[in-house]
Order: sequence, then structure tokens, then C-alpha cells
Amino acid sequence: MATTTQPKTSSMINGASPTIFVADMDRAARFYTEVLGLSIQFRAGNEFCMIDAGAGSTIGLHPPGQHSPRPGTSGSIQVGLNVTESIEQVVSTLRSRGVNFHGPVINDTAVKLAFFNDPDGNDLYLCQVMH
Repeated sequence: MATTTQPKTSSMINGASPTIFVADMDRAARFYTEVLGLSIQFRAGNEFCMIDAGAGSTIGLHPPGQHSPRPGTSGSIQVGLNVTESIEQVVSTLRSRGVNFHGPVINDTAVKLAFFNDPDGNDLYLCQVMH
């Protein structure tokens, strides 16, 4: 079995959270809390809901936007990777390693986001929480 040396990214990325696009925020929040027994960590009306999945894991529930996939379709679950340094620096580092990002970094006031895919086309994004 061959061993490969992989670039260390733990200093740039610490933690991950899937985002699931949902058609009905109230219905989704009830499912994750009342059916699965998880708790809501944070909710911003019908715009976003962060579910505490335990052991430091979270699940973000988000309504579909103009450029996002419909709930339950391919791409409707994305994995967010939390960055520990400026998102612009992480994007630059990852670009130098061959990652192609979809558009510019999005500044959504509370967070900055940068979207890309893994080699199999799975949807990933970087997230920098603004304080």
C-alpha cells in the first residue's frame, strides 16, 4: 500500500457543518428537534436554523435561494468548512493547490463564504464567521 504525503490544512480549517436546503423551515426544525431529539442552537426566522447535533457537530438548515438547488435534489446538501484565518488567505492557498472556486468570496455581513467542489463534484464551501 502506497503512502502519500498530504498538505496539512488543520491550521486553516477547523470544523465542518453540513448545510441542508429545506422547503419548509418550521417542518424541518420540528423534524430535527421533535423527531430526532436534537436541539436548536440558533435560528434566524425562516432564513437559517443551526441544529446542535452533539459532540461539536452542527447542521445548518437553509431555504433554497435563486442559485441553490431545490431541497432533496443533487447538491442540496453542502459541507461547510470553518476557516481559522482570513478566508481570502485560505482561498489563495487552496487555489495554489489547484482548487477552483465558483465566483468571488461572498460577504454576507455575518459570514464570508467561498464555494468550490471536491474532485467528485461534491459541493463544499469555506466559512469565515465575522465577529
